[in-house]
Amino acid sequence: MQLEYFIFGAVAFLLTGAQCEVTEVLAEEGSQAVLPCKCSPSSPFPPAIIWSKSDKGTVWRKQKSGLQYWGSSWSQKGNPRARCPHSQFERGDYSLQINSVTEKDGGMYSCRVEHGDEVTENMVMLRIIKVSVSPSVPIWGNDVSVRCDVTPWPHGATLKWMLNNSPLVPQTGITSNSLKEKATARLTGNWTCVVGYQGKEEQASVTLTVKGIIQPSKDNTKVYAAVGSAVTLPCVFSPGLIPSHTVWEKLKAKFLFNPAPGRLPASFSPSLPSSQLPWEKSASLKEVAFEDEGRYQCAGTIEGQRVTRNMQLVVAKIDSSIPSKQKDSVTLTCQLTDASEVTKYEWVQMVYNLNGTQSDGSIQKGKTLRISKVSDENWGEWACLFYGKEGILGNVTYHIPLMSGLNGEKSSGVSYNTAAIVGLSFLLIVLLLVLAQMYKNHQRRKRLFQYPALETIVHTTSNEREARERSQVKK
Repeated sequence: MQLEYFIFGAVAFLLTGAQCEVTEVLAEEGSQAVLPCKCSPSSPFPPAIIWSKSDKGTVWRKQKSGLQYWGSSWSQKGNPRARCPHSQFERGDYSLQINSVTEKDGGMYSCRVEHGDEVTENMVMLRIIKVSVSPSVPIWGNDVSVRCDVTPWPHGATLKWMLNNSPLVPQTGITSNSLKEKATARLTGNWTCVVGYQGKEEQASVTLTVKGIIQPSKDNTKVYAAVGSAVTLPCVFSPGLIPSHTVWEKLKAKFLFNPAPGRLPASFSPSLPSSQLPWEKSASLKEVAFEDEGRYQCAGTIEGQRVTRNMQLVVAKIDSSIPSKQKDSVTLTCQLTDASEVTKYEWVQMVYNLNGTQSDGSIQKGKTLRISKVSDENWGEWACLFYGKEGILGNVTYHIPLMSGLNGEKSSGVSYNTAAIVGLSFLLIVLLLVLAQMYKNHQRRKRLFQYPALETIVHTTSNEREARERSQVKK
């Protein structure tokens, strides 16, 4: 190939009788490449222009009469890929534009401009940069190769790799223009190859997507839940990818390197009732308990390859305590089974209006909330919000009952009310007893009225008894 370029340049030198400088052009595959060709017009008449390639012959030419011709391999579905904008001819600019360049377009080009008897020849080397992934969409855990090719390859060129716009740190498996590793989430994103040659830089990019579990996107992702709430453990495969033999396991904490399966919680459900997508294998816990914390694993088989994703369930709760010497105060502490990602805590009092609309009350910072004197203003529902570097991670709520922390005045008021109730109850009982006695007396007299003679005897006897008692008193 190099010999071919040398012969092509030598022929151009002999035809022009002058030395030709080679201009370097780097272009990404699929983009538009502009091959420069500028000459100072020495004649007012239209020139003849011929663009040719070393291994393909004529690319495009225009005769002095204005007729244009294209090479047979320089059109797509009847539309030419190569053209020279006529609007630039008056300025002596005869640059060639090639659309949707491919690797085959790389090579040496010649621009020949004929002004009467004067002939000018420019040489342009077009190099095509291509970044490829093999296989195009790898399966998680399988081998994947990312390669950067330049056609023709420029000797002495520099090459840099970037992943998601960040310079790639050299790792095992990376060579000058290729990388080969196991497909993981770390490799996903936009791969860019930056080629530098003779003071010019050009880059080409490709997007690498790994088939497998896309949510969570990485192992050991933390999922936060409050005690008593429901939570979803995500396990979503790539769209259209239907795994087989999907299994959920809870991993024992003591097995760090080769975790063994443990016992799943009682409220664990291996599927979501609302899920209808065959590639979504998320699970749920209907009611989270504090002991449900730990590591969970979702696994499935794709094209014979076992794909797994580990995640950690972090459970939050609020512990309350009442100091022995201050029974009208309460201390709330926000507890998490793993607080390694927590950067700050906030306490918010939840206030509800008549319509049930929730609004945030006062906000206090810190892991612990101390209420020195519980009153009508601060009893009710409090929420502990915990945050990480990227924002809120979760929250847990606690309700302070009205009767559990009343102050001294409220307690004395309750005692007064209790005494009043007891007194009224006693009076009511005495009244009922008096009424009962009156009723009994009434019933007895009613029975006596039914026998008039007996009533007379009783009345006479009673009068005699009273007379004797009076006479004894006088003596």
